Amino acid sequence: MTAIAGIETPFATRDREVRNRALVRGWLYVVLLVMFTLFLVGGATRLTDSGVSITEWQPIHGVIPPLSEAEWQEEFVKYQQIPQYTQLNQGMSLEEFKTIFWWEWVHRILARSVGVIFALPLLFFWATGRIERRVLPKLVWLLLLGGLQGAVGWWMVASGLVDRTDVSQYRLATHLLLACLIFTATMIVARGLAPHSEAPAPRTTQRFAGILVVLILVQIYLGALVAGLNAGLSYNTWPLMDGRVIPGDLFVLGWRSLFETPKTVQFIHRCGAYVVFAAALWHMIVTLRREPGTTHARRAVVLFLLVSLQAVIGITTLMMQVPLHLALTHQAVALILLGFAAAHWRGTQGSYPLETEVSVKS
Repeated sequence: MTAIAGIETPFATRDREVRNRALVRGWLYVVLLVMFTLFLVGGATRLTDSGVSITEWQPIHGVIPPLSEAEWQEEFVKYQQIPQYTQLNQGMSLEEFKTIFWWEWVHRILARSVGVIFALPLLFFWATGRIERRVLPKLVWLLLLGGLQGAVGWWMVASGLVDRTDVSQYRLATHLLLACLIFTATMIVARGLAPHSEAPAPRTTQRFAGILVVLILVQIYLGALVAGLNAGLSYNTWPLMDGRVIPGDLFVLGWRSLFETPKTVQFIHRCGAYVVFAAALWHMIVTLRREPGTTHARRAVVLFLLVSLQAVIGITTLMMQVPLHLALTHQAVALILLGFAAAHWRGTQGSYPLETEVSVKS
């Protein structure tokens, strides 16, 4: 059946929707890839203590780095006014300052790039009618959350410019968690636009897959607290910590120890890892029993293997006292794990119905 006198047949309409979905999905995967790079550069910025090297937030002018020796000296003088320099890095050379400056500058320019890569194609796809009605509000919310993330990023940096030598672990964890939520939501939308060969999984499988996403997000938040307190630089043994399964003096500050005591924060992060490992193992076993041979079961196996790999990398990173390359690998695999868990959860539900299918049913 073909279109007659300019009237599009249902088959042609469906083909057009499938093509549009492929375009939008491909764009979202590009966004995810740039976000992944941004995460790694952000992790390196934290691990090299570069996050407060740029002491001003200039969303437009800040795109241009120092271009002359005088401009470099001007930036260096600004950095010399903050506690990180006066208390930790006094005597730092201009060349050493340039190293930490470039980490933060690349982090900021990548963040701006994500905004451009997301906003401009969104406007184009919206204007040309390539985005479905059910998907458009989700994408607009993601754009708004991206703008909020920029403000949260500066709020985090500002915490390290006055009374502290680095940024607040509370604000660092908030910044990372919001970034992870944006990454997760983008993956879920992208996977919802992908074709799925399997029928949706049972509700119990869907719910547990969703619980795993939440657990991984919580674990990443705990990891951000560890990074914010440099808690991985001490108690570098496993499986014992401070010579015990459950170390003493965990709550010397009461409930605040959960966020402010390096020993407690590291211990809770370890416990979170055990919970994620056990949950992924249980999910794999149950899914293999209930749905053998399905894509859902195969993804559950891959998810457990990723969790296991992340556990090995985490333990190795701790025992080697957090070398930069291992710490960044740990962060990278955490994001891969989160993205895969989100895709798996969305995959257990199948893809979004095409608008032509919805209209036929109604």
